[in-house]
Amino acid sequence: FNGIIELSRMATPNQKVQTRTTLKCIGVVLGMFVFGFALVPLYDIYCQVTGANGKTASAYVVPEDGIAVDPDRWVTVQFLTNNNASMPWSFRPEVRSMKVRPGEMNQTTFYASNPAGYTMTAQAIPSVAPFHAAEYMHKTECFCFEQQVLATGEAIDMPLRFIIDPYLPESVQTLTLWYTLFDITDMTASAAAE
Repeated sequence: FNGIIELSRMATPNQKVQTRTTLKCIGVVLGMFVFGFALVPLYDIYCQVTGANGKTASAYVVPEDGIAVDPDRWVTVQFLTNNNASMPWSFRPEVRSMKVRPGEMNQTTFYASNPAGYTMTAQAIPSVAPFHAAEYMHKTECFCFEQQVLATGEAIDMPLRFIIDPYLPESVQTLTLWYTLFDITDMTASAAAE
C-alpha cells in the first residue's frame, strides 16, 4: 500500500480520484468478505436464542413437578424428512403425523438405512414450522442430538420423544417437525485424524 500512496502523491488529480476509488472498492470487498464469515455464527446464535427459523434447542429437561396436560386440546404434529443432496441414505418417519395433547409425553421413531458401499456418518438437523412455535416443541430424546454411524447395508430405528408446551398459542393447531439429514463422514474423519 505504501507504493500506491507514494504514486498517488505524484499522480494527476484524475489518477488520484481513480486510486481513491480503487482503494474504496478493495475496502468494500474486504469488508464484505469478513462480514460473510461472521454472519453464519451470528445467525446461528440468533436462531438459538430466539427460536427463529424454526431451530430447536438441545434436550429439554422436564420439570420435577411435571407439565400440566391440557385434556381439552389436540395439536397435530406432522413429520417430514429430506436428505441433503449428497446423502444417499433412506430416511423416513415411522408415522407422518400424530394428534397429541399439549403437556403429554409422546414418542415415535424415524427409520434410516445406509445403501452406500462404505460406512457413513450422518447428522440430522431439525426445524419446526410455524417458526414462531419452535420454542413450544420440547424434545427430551432425539436422534438429532447425536451423530448416526451406519455400516454398509445397516438400518436403524431412531427414537424421538417430545412434549408440546401447554402454552402453545391457541392459533397454532398444527406443528411441522422436519429433519434434513447431512452426510458428515468426511468432517468426522478429518476431525479424528487431527
